[in-house]
Amino acid sequence: MAKPKRRYACQACGAVATRWQGQCADCGEWNTLVEEAPQTVFSSKHDLSSGGRPIVFTPLDAPGELPVRRASGLAEFDRALGGGLVPGSAILMGGDPGIGKSTLLLQVSAHIASSGGTAVYVSGEEAAGQVRLRAERLGLSKAPILMASATSVRDILTTLGNMDTPSLLVIDSIQTMHSDQIEGAPGTVSQVRGCAFELIRYAKENGVTLILVGHVTKDGNIAGPRVLEHMVDVVMSFEGERSHQYRILRSLKNRFGPVDEIGVFAMEGAGLAEVGNPSMLFLSGREEPMAGSAVFPAMEGTRPVLIEIQALIVRLQSGATPRRAVVGWDNGRMAMLLAVLEARCGLNFSSAEVYLNVAGGYRLSDPAADLAVAAALVSALGDKPLSSNAVWFGEVSLAGEIRPVAHSAIRQRESAKLGFAKAFGPSSAAEQDPGGEGGKGLAFTGLGMLPNLVDRILSDA
Repeated sequence: MAKPKRRYACQACGAVATRWQGQCADCGEWNTLVEEAPQTVFSSKHDLSSGGRPIVFTPLDAPGELPVRRASGLAEFDRALGGGLVPGSAILMGGDPGIGKSTLLLQVSAHIASSGGTAVYVSGEEAAGQVRLRAERLGLSKAPILMASATSVRDILTTLGNMDTPSLLVIDSIQTMHSDQIEGAPGTVSQVRGCAFELIRYAKENGVTLILVGHVTKDGNIAGPRVLEHMVDVVMSFEGERSHQYRILRSLKNRFGPVDEIGVFAMEGAGLAEVGNPSMLFLSGREEPMAGSAVFPAMEGTRPVLIEIQALIVRLQSGATPRRAVVGWDNGRMAMLLAVLEARCGLNFSSAEVYLNVAGGYRLSDPAADLAVAAALVSALGDKPLSSNAVWFGEVSLAGEIRPVAHSAIRQRESAKLGFAKAFGPSSAAEQDPGGEGGKGLAFTGLGMLPNLVDRILSDA
């Protein structure tokens, strides 16, 4: 038999090396390589083409009932999932510490248990008494949740095999689970991969909805091997700032629904409350128009959300190097937009510090925000407040052209619903909706080039 080869796995990214080294060559982290148990090297004469049991193939149109989604009791949670919990699915949820992952899943478990299903909540990080304290604070102490504090996957699966199959199984968290068949401490790559595989196999074979809570790295990515995200059906991210009240549940991968839907929650004393109209949350406090403030109708899946974009321009007299600070938007995209404003519109930002902020701690990735950001920058530069009842949307090209964006009619409809009277966007948006049906009562003005925007803002008194 050949001598087993040594393998060293990175605990941050899962990369494998044949020798130990101080820094991982893939992710650049230091002192993360840990030796794994040696694996048996099979020779080429081991043939797997025979000796196994035959499998049964099923056609797509085979008769039988399809899995029926189950409501979680939180409409925003179901929206992010694509319509509810799918039996036999595996969901991985990540988020910063203290963001509210355990609180959200405890509320979901309480609703499932109270509506006739069986919910099992296994905590590997907290004692049973600590979970009961949280449940009492949330007013869920009477919910018939089956709760346990355990970390052994063998004990968990043995217990589940001796009872009726539950509807929901929550593991909080997968990094605390361990298997006695795998060497290594809990949280290592081999342990996380092996424990997740056993739990997912149990969920698939028994039609149980499995939710795994995952830790995140300092960059906000889910910790552990990347293969963990491939193994599950849904990957969700629970985002938000601790200093802000709101939380956003975003789907990063979803085999059963869209990945661009979000659920919005507000952290309150009694737990996470659903926010049915998130636009009012991000637009609060806009009583008087101020220079450098523009409203942008963003699209999150099929839901329009109105966001306030704030800009501040500070002129420097000393000749020092100006700063560029962005919160909630792409730093490189703002640098590109500043270059377009200087090259195509003749504005001078080189001797000024530029600060850009998306109100409420919201994070924008929609390219249609270019026009709203440009409007806020021009308004701040000229100290000219924008109209308080206007919204701005459109993508800006390097030539200064305002290009069309998707869902312009939906953006206008939501803006009109919230009381806005004006909308500025690409000229093609008016051509696509000549009758103005997108937003009834909303006056739309099409802009073809970025200089048209600058002239309109700076010429208004």
